[in-house]
Amino acid sequence: MNKNVKKLTLTAIFAAIAVVGSIFVSFPLFGSKCAPIQHMVNVFCAIFVGPWYGLGCAFVASLIRNIFGIGTLLAFPGSMCGALLAGLIYKIIKKRWGAYIGEVFGTSVIGGMLSYPMAVLLMDNATATLFTYVIPFLISTAVGTIIAIVIVEVMAKMGVLGRLKNMLM
Repeated sequence: MNKNVKKLTLTAIFAAIAVVGSIFVSFPLFGSKCAPIQHMVNVFCAIFVGPWYGLGCAFVASLIRNIFGIGTLLAFPGSMCGALLAGLIYKIIKKRWGAYIGEVFGTSVIGGMLSYPMAVLLMDNATATLFTYVIPFLISTAVGTIIAIVIVEVMAKMGVLGRLKNMLM
């Protein structure tokens, strides 16, 4: 099977996991709706399919969550920045910790700060500041990234991670 078809299929599966996961594991925190499973998926995308498929996965999952009313507009900058940065860092340095750090920094700091104009202009939140969403996004991404670290490191120790990555080549 074509490598791109494999990656696209896996990306669709990851998007579905992110959407379904946000139904069962999400919590409101300081005006945002935290979905840690999305952040777990972002790390998986960074490692298995790369930054651009990861970005697409985050966009599709955010879009579906918003269409079904289980997410907010803030899902877009938070998840997409984390997915892209995690994927880019992992692609450049080829170390799993790069994906972990990229996800946390991309979501919490970059995504959190990019959420400010969205909250003010599109969600009519007059109380939001530039750093309003950094802490809630940090909590959400930290939980999701810790889940991803546990799963990925166990997979690596068992030799499954390498075999799965080879199947995508």
